[in-house]
Amino acid sequence: MNEKKLRSQEWFGGAGKMGFVHRSWLRNQGYPDDYFRGRPVIGICNTWSELTPCNGHLRDFAEIVKKGVLEAGGVPFEFPVFSMGETIMRPTTMLFRNLASMDVEESIRANPLDGVVLLTGCDKTTPSTLMGACSVDLPTIVVPGGPMLNGRFRGDCIGSGSFTWMIKTKQKTEGFSVEDLAEAEVCAARSSGHCNNMGTASTMATMVEALGLTLPGASAIPAVDSRKKVMAQLSGRRIVEMVKADLRLSKILTRQAFENAIVVNAAVGGSTNQVIHLTAIAGRIGVELHLDDFDKIGSKIPLLVNLMPSGKFLMEDFFYAGGLPVVLKELGDRLHQNVITVNGKTLQENNERAACYNREVIATIDKPFKPEAGIAVLKGNLCENGAVIKPSAATPALMKHRGRAVVFESMEDYHERIDDPGLDIDESCVIVLKGVGPKGYPGMPEVGNVDLPEKLILKGVKDMVRISDGRMSGTAYGTVVLHISPESSIGGALALVRNGDFIELDVANRKLHLAVPDEELNRRRAAWSPPAPHASRGYVRLYLEHVQQADQGADLDILVGKSGAEVKGDLH
Repeated sequence: MNEKKLRSQEWFGGAGKMGFVHRSWLRNQGYPDDYFRGRPVIGICNTWSELTPCNGHLRDFAEIVKKGVLEAGGVPFEFPVFSMGETIMRPTTMLFRNLASMDVEESIRANPLDGVVLLTGCDKTTPSTLMGACSVDLPTIVVPGGPMLNGRFRGDCIGSGSFTWMIKTKQKTEGFSVEDLAEAEVCAARSSGHCNNMGTASTMATMVEALGLTLPGASAIPAVDSRKKVMAQLSGRRIVEMVKADLRLSKILTRQAFENAIVVNAAVGGSTNQVIHLTAIAGRIGVELHLDDFDKIGSKIPLLVNLMPSGKFLMEDFFYAGGLPVVLKELGDRLHQNVITVNGKTLQENNERAACYNREVIATIDKPFKPEAGIAVLKGNLCENGAVIKPSAATPALMKHRGRAVVFESMEDYHERIDDPGLDIDESCVIVLKGVGPKGYPGMPEVGNVDLPEKLILKGVKDMVRISDGRMSGTAYGTVVLHISPESSIGGALALVRNGDFIELDVANRKLHLAVPDEELNRRRAAWSPPAPHASRGYVRLYLEHVQQADQGADLDILVGKSGAEVKGDLH
C-alpha cells in the first residue's frame, strides 16, 4: 500500500459514525470488507449516453476498465456525468461544455476517489471532462473512445463529418437525389465511435495523447478494434499505479506538454477548436497559455498526416499506418521529448520504436505534405484580441484577399437570404456572419464555414472568404476566419461591419483589416446598442454573465483555476 494515506480513507477509514455511514450504504451492493480497507478507489467518469452516438459504446468500455482496476488491486466505481452529442444537441454543445466540466469537477471532489479514468469520445466530452478533472488534480488517465471505421459509399471512402459539407454542392451541381442522400446516410457512420476524420473529436483524442494523458498509441485505434479494449483494460491497471505514485495531472500538464500539443495539432492538421479547448484546460491547471502561442509555436510546423479535411485519408488508415507514435517520433526535437506521461515514461521512451507502414498517410519530416500547417493567429482592427484560420484546409489563392463585405447579422438572417437570387454577392466578396460568438448565439456554434450561395455554387465556385466570431467543425474546410475577438455581441469591431465595406485578409502577414476610417467606426460604435440577453434564468443566464471571450478559451471566469481535492465538512 502507498505510504501516503489514500484520500478515500477520509471516507472509509473512520471507526465512528461517519465511517459506518459511508461504508454501510455501499454494502447493499455486496462489496466485501477489503473494498474499504486501503485499496485505491478509482472513479470511472463515463460520458456514455444514447443521445451521444459517438460515445454509445462507452457503457461496455467501463466494464473493461473496471476489470483492469480490479486486476491491479484497486476498487472501481463508475459514475455518469453530463454528456454532449455534437450532432444532436441544440443550440450547440459548446454552450454546455463548461456545465459538463462543473459536473465532472464536483462529482470527483465530492466522492471518495483516489484516481480517475475519463471515458471520452465526442468533441466536447474530452475537454469538458479534462477541465473538470484539472480543477481537482487527482491522478487521471484518459481512455479515448476511438473513431468509427471508414465510411464506404459506392466504392469510395467517405468521412462521417467531411461529407456533410459536400451535400449542398452535390445536390445543386451533381443531381444528388433524396435517394442518394439516404444511401449515403447509412454508409457514412457505419460503426461505433466518433467522426473518422481529423475533426474535433479525433483532434481532442490526439491532443490528450500528445499531452501525455493516454497510454501510447491510444488515440487512433478504431472504436471497434479489439486493441481498443486492450488499451482500456491496461488503462484500468495503470491508474492504480498512478495513484500509488501520486502522479497527478499537474505533474504531467506542464507548459512543455501544452507546447507539444500545439506542435502535434499542426502536424496532424487538427481542428481550430483545439485552440479554444487547450486554452481552457491550461486555465484550469494553472499553465499560462495565450492565443499568440499557437502561432509562435505551431504555425511553421509541417503537415505530416494526410487526413480529411486537410488531406484524403481517414482515421482508420492513420491507425494502420502507425498512428500518432509515428508522428511523435518524426517530429523529433520539435517536441519536448523528455516530458513525463501517464505510464511513467517520457514521450521519447514511449515512441522511439514507432514504425510507419504507409507513407501515403504519414509523411517524413523531410518530405511533408505541406511545409507549414499550423493554425495562424490574425490581428487587426477587426479582431483586436485575435482570430484564427487553418491554412492547411484553406484555398491558397484566397490567403491574401481584398473583398466587399456581404453581411449577415445572425444565422437566421443568413438562412433567410443566402440563396436569394437577388443577393448582391460574387465570388470575390467576403461573407461576414455576426452574432455567433460565446455570448451571441449563445455558445459559439460551429457555423463559421457557412455554405456558399446557391447561385455561386451553380457557377462552380468552391470557396470564398468567410469570417465570423463563431467556430467551425474540425471536419470542415475552406478559407474561414474564426473566433474573432472581441465578438460582435459585446461591441467588437465585427458588430460595426456594413454591407459594402472592404475587408483585407493577409494570412502571411497575420492581418485582418476593415478598410473603414477610424472616425467612421467611432460614429458607428456610438450608434450601436447591444442585443437583449438570451435568457433570464438558469444555466444559460449564468453562462452569459460569466463566459470569457474566445481568445481566453470561453471558460466561465468563475471556473478558471482549481479548488483541489480537499472537501471540508461531512454530511452529519
